[in-house]
Formats: sequence, C-alpha cells, structure tokens
Amino acid sequence: MTRYSAADIEGKWQEAWEKAEIFKAVRSADKPKYYVLEMFPYPSGRIHIGHVRNYTMGDVIARYKISTGHNVLHPMGFDAFGMPAENAAMASGGHPKDWTYKNIDDMVAQMKPLGFGLDWSRMFATCDPEYYGQQQSMFIDFIEKGLVYRKNAVVNWDPVDMTVLANEQVIDGKGWRSGAEVERRELTQWFFKISDFSEELLDALDGLNDWPAKVKLMQANWIGKSRGLQFAFSLIDGPHGADRVEVYTTRPDTLMGASFVGISPDHPLAKTLERDREDVAAFCAEARKGGTTEEALEKAEKLGFDTGLRVRHPFDDAWELPVYIANFILMDYGTGAVFGCPAHDERDFDFATKYGLPIIPTFEPVEGDYPEKTAFVPLKSEKVRYVKGFAGTEVQTGEDAINAAVDFCESKGVGQGVTKFRLRDWGLSRQRYWGCPIPVVHCDTCGVVPEKKENLPVKLPDDVSLDIPGNPLDRHPTWRDCTCPRCGQPAQRETDTMDTFVDSSWYFARFTAPHAETPTDLAEAEYWMNVDQYIGGIEHAILHLLYSRFFARAMHICGHLPEKSKEPFNALFTQGMVTHAIYQTKDANGRPVYHYPEAVELRDGKGYLEDATEVEIIPSAKMSKSKNNVVDPVQIIEQYGADTARWFVLSDSPPERDVEWTASGAEAASKHLARVYRICAEIAASNDADNAKEDETLLRAMHKAIHEVTGGIDSFGFNTSIAKLYGFTNTLAKSKAGKTAKTEAAKTLAQLMSPMTPHLAEECWQILGGEDLIARAAWPVPDEKMMVDETVTMPIQINGKRRAEISVAKDMPKEEVEKLVLEHEAVLKALDGGQPKKLIVVPGRIVNVVV
Repeated sequence: MTRYSAADIEGKWQEAWEKAEIFKAVRSADKPKYYVLEMFPYPSGRIHIGHVRNYTMGDVIARYKISTGHNVLHPMGFDAFGMPAENAAMASGGHPKDWTYKNIDDMVAQMKPLGFGLDWSRMFATCDPEYYGQQQSMFIDFIEKGLVYRKNAVVNWDPVDMTVLANEQVIDGKGWRSGAEVERRELTQWFFKISDFSEELLDALDGLNDWPAKVKLMQANWIGKSRGLQFAFSLIDGPHGADRVEVYTTRPDTLMGASFVGISPDHPLAKTLERDREDVAAFCAEARKGGTTEEALEKAEKLGFDTGLRVRHPFDDAWELPVYIANFILMDYGTGAVFGCPAHDERDFDFATKYGLPIIPTFEPVEGDYPEKTAFVPLKSEKVRYVKGFAGTEVQTGEDAINAAVDFCESKGVGQGVTKFRLRDWGLSRQRYWGCPIPVVHCDTCGVVPEKKENLPVKLPDDVSLDIPGNPLDRHPTWRDCTCPRCGQPAQRETDTMDTFVDSSWYFARFTAPHAETPTDLAEAEYWMNVDQYIGGIEHAILHLLYSRFFARAMHICGHLPEKSKEPFNALFTQGMVTHAIYQTKDANGRPVYHYPEAVELRDGKGYLEDATEVEIIPSAKMSKSKNNVVDPVQIIEQYGADTARWFVLSDSPPERDVEWTASGAEAASKHLARVYRICAEIAASNDADNAKEDETLLRAMHKAIHEVTGGIDSFGFNTSIAKLYGFTNTLAKSKAGKTAKTEAAKTLAQLMSPMTPHLAEECWQILGGEDLIARAAWPVPDEKMMVDETVTMPIQINGKRRAEISVAKDMPKEEVEKLVLEHEAVLKALDGGQPKKLIVVPGRIVNVVV
C-alpha cells in the first residue's frame, strides 16, 4: 500500500484478532485478572456515536490491560426487555421478540466493524429464557431469604396503558408513553426489601474511593438518612374510636409554629371518613389523580379538605389544630401524616395561604429582614434566632435546634427521636408482557407459592395479542393456567412481570459464567468479580447503581456471589455525551423541521439544503433521533474508517465532558492517521545511517512519550494521551535520526496508539517488522534514565524582557554560558557593538542582560 486505506486493513485485522482469540476470556492463575465493563445497551436497532465513545473508552482500557499482562474480561450484552419493544410491536403489528432480536443482530453488525476487543462468546440478551430463567431462580431464593414480599401499595397507574409506571416514567403527571393523566391506585405488588439495607448502602459509599464524588452524593441524597421526631397528636372526638394521629417530622424545631395537620388520602383515618361521607370520598378520589413522584407532587395544585376533625397540640391542650386531607401527602412517606408549619416550608405556606390558616414564625434571620409573602427556609447549617424555641430565644443552627427539640420532647414524654431513611422498598411488579415473568402461582388452597426450580424458566408465551391496552398475559387463554407446585391442584400463574431494572441489576455477575446452569458459577465469580472498571452515563447514577449494589448483597446472602462482591464495582467512570449541531427549518405552520447532518452543506459558517434553503444552526445539542442530529457510525466507518471515529471521540475533550462531533474534526483525525501511516511506511523503506546525537534525542522523546501516554490512560485522560501522541508524531516526522532509532520510535508510536486505533497500529507494526500481533505485544516501559534531560533551555532576558533562549548542557560552566549568550544574535543586536552593563546567569534557569 502506498497510502493509508482503512477499508483495506480494518477487516483484515479484525479477522486476525478473532482467529487468535485475543479477547476470549479464560480463567487463569498465571495472570492478574481485569474486568472492564460498559453499561450494556438497549437494542434500539441503531448504535450512535455516543455508543462509540462509551465502548471505545472501555476498549482502550481492555487493550491496554492485555498489553500490561492482565487476563481481561470485556463482555457485551443487551438490556432487552421493556416497553419500547411493545410499542414497536403495537405500531407495526409484529412481535416484541422478533423486533428485539432483529435489532440485536443489527447492532452487533454495526459494532463489530469498530474493532472492539470484546469476548463475543459471552454475549446474551436479558430476554433470553436462559438468562431470565436464572433470574427467576434467584427470585425464589430471595423469597426464601425474606428479601422479597407482597403488599398493597399506592402506585402510579396509567389508565390507558393499564400498567404501573415507575416514578421515572411519569412525565409532568402523565404516562411517558400514553400521555394519559396518571392516577394513584392501590394494588397488591411485589417488593424487594432494599430499605433493610439503607444504612449499609449509605455507609459503604465512603469506601468507594474510585467513584465520582457527585455520584456518591446523589446516592446518599436518594437514600436520605435523617434524624427526626416521631410523636402523636391526640385526636378530639375521632371517628370509630380513633384517638391519635401519628406524625414523623425532620423539623421538630418548628413544632411551635404548627397550624394544621395533613393526612394522605390513603391514610387509615381518611379511609375511615371516606366510608361514611360522600364529600370525603369525592375529594379523595380526585386527590388520587396524578403521580406519586416528588416532581408531580410539587407541580400539582395543592388541594386540601377540612375534615372538621381537630387535634390538640402536645404542649398546650387549649391549642387545637385542624386536620386536612391533602393531595400532596403520600402514605408511603413517614406515617402518611404531617404537621404544617407554613412560616418555614414553602409548600405549607402556599397551602396555609390558600385556606386561610395561621402562619406562625418560630425563628427569624440573624441578619437581614424576614421575607414577605413566602416562607423563610434557611439551610439547616445556617444560624437563625429562635423566637419560639424550646429553650427560650437564642441563636442556633437548624441542626443544633433539631437535636435540642428532640431531646426536649423526649424529656417531656412527647415522642422519641427516630432515624429514618428516604429510601423505600423497590416495587418491581409491572403489568406488561415483555418482561421477566414473576415465578409464583396463586393457589386457592396454598396461597402464593413459588414455582419449582425444575420448572424454570417460566417462559413467556409467543402467541399474544398486543392490539389492545393492558397486559396480554391476563387475556391469554391458557398461559396462566398451571398446577400448584405444593398441592398439585389447579392454580394460576402470576401475570405481573418484573421491572426491567431487575434485569440490569445482576448482568455483570452473569457475564462471569454466562452459560452456567445456576445464576453464577461461584468459582468463576470468585475469580472475575469485582468489575474493576465500570463505565456509563451519569443518568444511571442513582437507580441502576443503587439497585445493583442491593442485588449484589442479596446474591451474596443467597450464595451466588462471594463476600468481596457485595460492592460489585470497584471503580466507576461516568462519561460525557457526544453532541452535534441541530439543523432546522420551519414548515408552513411555523413548526420546526429537522434535517440530518448529511443533508446540510456548510459554507462560511452557514448551512444550506440541496435546494439552497438556508437552515438555522443550533450548536452543540445532545444527539437525539427526534431532532435528526445523530451521526451514524456506519457512515463514518465507510467514509473514514473505524479508527478515525475512535480517535476523534477520544481526542477532542476530557472523557467526563461532552464532545461535539463535527465533520471537520473527523476529517482532521483521518488526515492525522494517514500521516502516521505515511511516516511509518517511509521509515520502513528508508536506509538512513545511524546518527548518535539525533538517535539519542529521538529515543529520549520516545521514553517521555511512553511515560506521558501511559499516565494519561491510567488516569482516564485519553485526550491528554492523544495530545502527547500528536507531539511525538511531529518529533518523529522531523527527526534526523537513523533508521534503527526511527524504527524503534515508530514501533513504539504504534504500540502507544494501539488501544485507540488498533487497526492502524497493527498495520504499522507489521510494515515496521514487529513480531506477532501488536495486540499481544507487551506495553513499552519508559527508561527513567532516558527521561532525564541532559540539556536545559534557558531564557535570555534583555532589560527585563524575554528576547531569546539557548539550550545548553545541564552542567555547563557559568563562563561558557556567558560566552554563548554574548554570541547570540539577539544580544549582539541589543549591544550594538557595546558591552553589557550587567550579565547575570542563574544556572539552569535564566540569563539576564542589562544594556
């Protein structure tokens, strides 16, 4: 080849790696293991440049670790259950299974040309019966260990799709797919007892030293540990003998500012009233509309119903507070009842203002004025002056006052201090078809009974109809009919399926033995776990990671993971997104019309369609199919090659930040790789004689490059490594060294580039005479002695301004330095035939000349 052609070489080297089984992971006692994993994708059918960036980062680490002598596990799979497949099936009249597996085939075909060093023999999809059958087996183990249970719970209910929605699937109070107003409904649901692990999950965050601090903070806030006061208001003339309303508050320091008590529409007291009073029943029915998310509760109009009931304040029997049913209180949080302190809570302030309730300040700012027409809500760490405190007027922080209030209330027999967590048990029941069936049966005699493990997997039926809303498993004529595993009598299967978060909460463990006849092979798990480096988006910082941490603990309890794997991910990296400009025009109604990048010609900073229509350019937006600003990696590979795509997504920005894809950037990357190939080819064909001085200079630069590139990869600074490689390429291109030194330097350049551009590296390695595959070559190690500069560069200042510089031997005598300075062109010009007034040499640092 006389020029670099990605199309001619990339497939060749991919075949060579596959034939040599470079990336096949086999347990070995001879090498240290390293497990690198990117969060696996949903099989949407198309990968995008964001996928390329994510998997290239993992591939750089995997290839680098192979070169440093590690036994590397780098697998790939697909998170394949979920609503999108059902949506597509309903839209096309097809089947979710067919849609999913076709998309998996398409995505694998798109990934393989990118040259990722993956062990494809371990690939699975979570919709494979072999996978979800083991998930069902673990579910039965969890039941036996008391880690999963059923209870009635208030859920987000989509009345159109007729399914429970996770909080994340409720957008602005509406179902994410149907757009219907979400309702609260009480259903019998399955739950994982994740709340039992709240303290442990919180405390263990301190030991995750290689996780981003922001992720740990997000998880800590989600777990939400708080100390507060649990006590009861005595109820005056309560219905049917009810005599108290239990509340839990994290701000007992505001108890002297209470003006009402609010209860959930699902509180037992509200339900008691609902049975006897039509007005209460009507309000509660209306209040149950809308989602249960914090966002939905905050955005919804605050509605209250005065029950006519009253409670006594615990410190003053004459102080009575009204009891309201309020739509913003959930039964699952605290006790389902709160007291309102409108002066210091914005939600309570709005409610009190709406219903004409008292607003009683208990503290005020130490400095500044009390706010008007809003609540005064300082940080807990902020000092305020308590005007209705429990120990008289004094300045305290909220934290100190809360502790003092708890102590005071306990001393008076008013409740007790309680530590609670925001984290609630994980509701996993979903009323949909395309998910893992919950492996239990309902028997009239025996109740709810786990299926026998020998009957697993409980497979989904293929012959279902998705043409009407609701769960087709409920409508299937035969699937739910079964035999009770305990008594042998006719029974019915559970028709709820599992939340897809379950599928992704243990896949990392399954990768260690994907074909095992049990959820894991403990010997394989003991060897491969933990995941040494996990890579994925910040959007999964809370639920996926939290659920995975819980699952690892539950699997350990059930004997499926070793003790060390209770925290499954040793290091976590959250990468930024790939962005791209949006190109839009407007239709006749003024609505935006989005155009694909390849349909737009850029000239002089403006964009034009084929018919010369100018488009509006919105810069650097998140890639989105709905905005048509996605870049197809297949097109990039066809135009430039896989290595160009890999090089560009790593080079332009720190990996934790967003990177903007531009055609000009991709073209520049392609030209650089072609230059590297040309340099290597020219060196291979050259006959330059050795040149001791130039050879040493080049080899010193080579060892510096090894040190700097290695440090960049070790610290996830891929862009800084690439910047060093650009510099070293320039040094190599300009070098006057002989062929021997140049060949050594070029082979090292190929090795240092191989994790990023593996195909080009293999080609250069071959033409330079490298042995075997570069993918198996040992990573170069810098010689510390060669990184010590024998020369130093000394700036020359003339009358205080830098005018020139000289390179001299580190141990050059002062007199020799002075002689060189006085012979320098810039100094001779400044002296104009005269002598300097002063000549000051600071050895190894700087020279000052005063003329």
